[in-house]
Amino acid sequence: MDSQPRTILVCVAWPYVNGEKHIGQIAGAYLPPDIFARYQRMAGHRVLMVSGSDTHGTPITLQAEKEGLSPEQVVEKYHRLFIEGCLEMGLTFDLYTHTDTENHWQVTQRVFLRHLENGYIYRAVQRQWYDPEAGRFLADRYVEGTCPYCGYSEARGDQCDNCGRIYDALELRNPRSKLTGNRHLEIRETEHFFLDLSKLNERLLAWIQDDKEHWRPHVLHFTQGQLALKELRGRPITRDIDWGIPVPVPGYEHKRIYVWYDAVQGYWSAAIEWAHLAGDPELWRQWWDLHTTPDARHYYFIGKDNIPFHTIIWPAMIMAYNDEPGATGDPYRLHLPYDVPASEYLNFRGQQFSTSRGNVIGFNTVLKMFQADAWRYVLTALAPETADTEFTWEEFVNRVNNELVANWGNLANRVLGFAYRHFDAQVPVPGPMDQSDRALLDEIRQGFQQVGALYNGVRLKAALQEVRRLSGRVNQYLNEKAPWQAIKADREQAATSVYVALQAIDWLKLLWAPILPHSSEELHRYLGYDRPLFGRQYTQEVADGRGTHLVLRYDPSPASGRWEPSPLPPGQALRKPKPLFQKLDPAQVLGERAGVG
Repeated sequence: MDSQPRTILVCVAWPYVNGEKHIGQIAGAYLPPDIFARYQRMAGHRVLMVSGSDTHGTPITLQAEKEGLSPEQVVEKYHRLFIEGCLEMGLTFDLYTHTDTENHWQVTQRVFLRHLENGYIYRAVQRQWYDPEAGRFLADRYVEGTCPYCGYSEARGDQCDNCGRIYDALELRNPRSKLTGNRHLEIRETEHFFLDLSKLNERLLAWIQDDKEHWRPHVLHFTQGQLALKELRGRPITRDIDWGIPVPVPGYEHKRIYVWYDAVQGYWSAAIEWAHLAGDPELWRQWWDLHTTPDARHYYFIGKDNIPFHTIIWPAMIMAYNDEPGATGDPYRLHLPYDVPASEYLNFRGQQFSTSRGNVIGFNTVLKMFQADAWRYVLTALAPETADTEFTWEEFVNRVNNELVANWGNLANRVLGFAYRHFDAQVPVPGPMDQSDRALLDEIRQGFQQVGALYNGVRLKAALQEVRRLSGRVNQYLNEKAPWQAIKADREQAATSVYVALQAIDWLKLLWAPILPHSSEELHRYLGYDRPLFGRQYTQEVADGRGTHLVLRYDPSPASGRWEPSPLPPGQALRKPKPLFQKLDPAQVLGERAGVG
């Protein structure tokens, strides 16, 4: 437990709700923040984890046209599907909402007007791609082509996923319409509002060079490199589309605020919505307002394709908002990011996961086939924290069977089963402990500091490896003590060994808990505890001026899990244990490829 609790905002990338998410997205952006948030709550910090579905992106309108549905129907369908997956996976969002809410519209329009008032928004005529077949202008994400910098042939209209560079859509080579596939596009003029990023280049460069040693090198170096070029320029924030948030300026009702500008504001609007649901509309200020909590820390968990939006564009928007207020008189000053632990890619078949190219393993689909904790374990073990990694079904089976089951699952099952059978279903009362008993407990006890530092530094793969090593130490201890043999001649010695092993397992349960919450909760019950280890996830229908929307919430209040090595009470009643994990049949999984991918 930290003697001085911190205030921590965990911001999670907002996914487009245009289909089932794949495990590459989960490994890169959605599982890591949950592990991090679970640890921080256990360590006694004030945590708020927020995100939601991005409902205004181009993929939603494209999917709506593909399925013959309205954008609203697509949002409803896939927003609910993702929430179902989050519940099954155990992703503990304090609030998971979406961007098509009255609250989010109000926040976005307020920020727009503040930027306009502070001189960071201007109007200009823009040359833009026009698709004659569709009879409409093509917003950035409606056009694809070849990257002007690296030559990647599947580059998006505003950013290349291969090299990460940001550019104007007109710079694309071989452009094509995502609406019709038309390669014979025209350039026409249209008036739009622009965010003047060039005014903030120097301030951003000074900020990124100040106390960022804790950032991942690939995130920091990319951002420093981009800002050092001093090439930031005005970026359009409105589009000629009919799906999205209206521009709050008379005469521009036919235009909409573009998705990249409104989506990042969801981190703030979600905190405001959460505060209203919590019954204290000003509670969001504890995490966001510099005057209220000057030392609050903001962490942004994203994939590497989103780095420039979270280390350049969103900080620029915050800086522009934080300038001295004019007529609006808005007193708030918002926190800049403390860390942006962006992940690289988890690949499959040697290339990026891609729904459009059919290279996917569906999130909801596989959760129906294998235990959630099995996925949490493997995706953390393969975490692409600083480099791309490759997923294979062979490795999935190997890690589940030879690590999760063989190392940790069998240890917990055999010790609890032995204690339940031979010590009257109770934690045995130990006799005098020898040096090896004390050494093992000291080593596991030290794990709270060592593993905690890894979780706190968002080195989740290393945390898994260290807890796995400690679990192996308990297996080694048991092999040396062999209580199943000792009980025949010296029951007190066997009781001592079993108690030491149970105490170690009770502590390891906490060290594993951020990664393996479901099985840790189950093990917690088998050890005889009544109060749950973690809080409660639940869904709620919320009504506002734009209708009713489903949200996912988390209530931490029932939780008993604390990051401290508390003593296991001798004589505590045990519950009859069952195996925590299911061993996989390699022939079945590998033969059928699990029916997916």
